[in-house]
Amino acid sequence: MLIIRPIRSSDFDALYQIAIESGHGFTSLPVNEELLRKKIARVEASFVKEIEKPFDEGYLMVLEDTETGEVVGTCGLEAAVGMVDAFYHYRLGTEVYYSEQIDVRNEVETLTLCHDYTGAAELCTLFLRDSYRKNNNGRMLSRSRFLFLAQHAERFGETVIAEMRGESDAEGNSPFYGWLQKHFLGIDFVQADYLSGLGQKAFMAEMMPKNSVYVCLLPEEAQKVIGEVHTNTRPALNLLQAEGFRCRGYVDIFDGGPTVECNLHDIRSVRESRLLTVKLGEMPASSCSFIISNTLLAGYRATSAKLMVSDETDEVILSPELAGALLVAEGEQIRVLAM
Repeated sequence: MLIIRPIRSSDFDALYQIAIESGHGFTSLPVNEELLRKKIARVEASFVKEIEKPFDEGYLMVLEDTETGEVVGTCGLEAAVGMVDAFYHYRLGTEVYYSEQIDVRNEVETLTLCHDYTGAAELCTLFLRDSYRKNNNGRMLSRSRFLFLAQHAERFGETVIAEMRGESDAEGNSPFYGWLQKHFLGIDFVQADYLSGLGQKAFMAEMMPKNSVYVCLLPEEAQKVIGEVHTNTRPALNLLQAEGFRCRGYVDIFDGGPTVECNLHDIRSVRESRLLTVKLGEMPASSCSFIISNTLLAGYRATSAKLMVSDETDEVILSPELAGALLVAEGEQIRVLAM
């Protein structure tokens, strides 16, 4: 069985290996032992923290194959970004120039450095090992976060965002970053991305252009990739668009990849998930697959299974094995979402 649960300190070796496998551009998991250990400690504290409003909490889950005990994937949520470390984006805008004298009108796209998403929740750190990218495992892992958001909405910002990985080659070189490196930062993309992942962002405030940048003045190869996603990220973007996420003109400052957003309560899976009461027994045959989670915080568990769910009742039958894996007993509630 594949079970999603909060990460714990004993998962460090697995997380470090995933950081290596995830490659360039996966900023939330830099290959750095100290940072990864701090990340796990922060997550463990977040899952037991009492809050009045979202601040700097992080909720990182792992996907465990219970047959082997192997951690094969991750998915995460940030409660409210930018509350401690600055959270930068470029905002795409338009400046209009018109001269009545010469009867010429021009519209020029601009990129302006901003912190507009400060306080937003973030979907992040989605990774699944190659051998498990089958049987809708990736869809289950990604969408399970919406059940967590639905159940614990008070722990997250009202706007939920996701940064989509932009175009880069096998060596991690970004066409968009090239001009920035040449004229402003002076370090390569991999190093800048790594420092960002470490939270060492002072160089951005010190070296990034302070004024709006005219897109038309960038190299053509940089212009072409603004708002474009990496080939490997296209399925993730399609899934989020189906949930109601849209790009509102914000892109990553390093690779130009789009950031998409949606109000938490407008996310399709948040709206369509249901709370059902558990009955233990022999599960009826069904062809309908559901993502299932309990309603706990520190004891959060999620998985997928074929269930018989009816609009006419708020009860659902779970086998004792499945209920045990989800840490629920008869009479307790679970949250379900059709796959």
